[in-house]
Amino acid sequence: MSDTEHLVLVTGARGHMAAQIIPGLEGSYRLRLTDLHGNGEVLAADLGTTERSELMPLFEGVDTVVHLGYKHSAPGANYDATVPHVEKFEVEFLNIRMVQNVLRCALDAGVRRVVVASSNHAADWYENNLVQKGLKDVVTPEELPLADNFYGWSKASYEHLGFLYACGSLGRPLEVVMVRIGAPRDLDPDMYSASEPPAPQPGPNFPIGLARYKRDLGAWISEDDVRQLFARCVDAPDIRNEHGVPWQVVYGISDNTRAFWSLGSARRVLGYAPQDDSEVRYQEDIRRLLGDSGKPRAGKLGV
Repeated sequence: MSDTEHLVLVTGARGHMAAQIIPGLEGSYRLRLTDLHGNGEVLAADLGTTERSELMPLFEGVDTVVHLGYKHSAPGANYDATVPHVEKFEVEFLNIRMVQNVLRCALDAGVRRVVVASSNHAADWYENNLVQKGLKDVVTPEELPLADNFYGWSKASYEHLGFLYACGSLGRPLEVVMVRIGAPRDLDPDMYSASEPPAPQPGPNFPIGLARYKRDLGAWISEDDVRQLFARCVDAPDIRNEHGVPWQVVYGISDNTRAFWSLGSARRVLGYAPQDDSEVRYQEDIRRLLGDSGKPRAGKLGV
């Protein structure tokens, strides 16, 4: 559908993910950018607390929303080890309110599609309790999202909320794509010391040290692949699932040798064709740190 006549609203436009994704949309679409703090090119808006009536002008004339906005409502609380995980409900609840405001404004404004940055952490329980223990090889988007931390719980809530808007019970089906983003950053080996876990560390059961490094090799997504994926999320002509509901959950990773999440829906529905593999990109670091000589077993921290 790439057409500069179509207007795409990007929220969280000054964040880490936006810096990777926006270059893949520029030139193909007209962009309207917004963030909590604006600048000359980015409109300032608080999507979590502002009245929806005041937010509606942002959505006027928009074809697709790419929602990347995320608010750390308590500085450092999401990944600060000194904050008990049981206390993190309120930290995440505001972000669910933000997604609700985005979906509701999109519905009311006649927006065609909303693409939301979910997270791989929406299904952390499988990874931490089955995959890493050798009881499961691959987690698919079709499985019930089960998280063992409040960050992942909030992302799973995004997905359920998106289905509600997509199924048509609120007046019309709003097309919704939820992207479970993996590890969209350089895997600097110096980050993975045995004593200091790299950020983010969303829950109490996450590995640290080299075990975390192996995990992140499976979860990694390159900038080129993340740009392609989000462009496909906007472009794909038909995202209806097997029940005719325009709602999809896809994983956002590269074509990694160590992958333990399925790219089936991303490939099949969106036409996503990742080009990179962490095993190739980081082969020198892997050889130096892990001494891997044979083929790694996908998703297993112990290899």
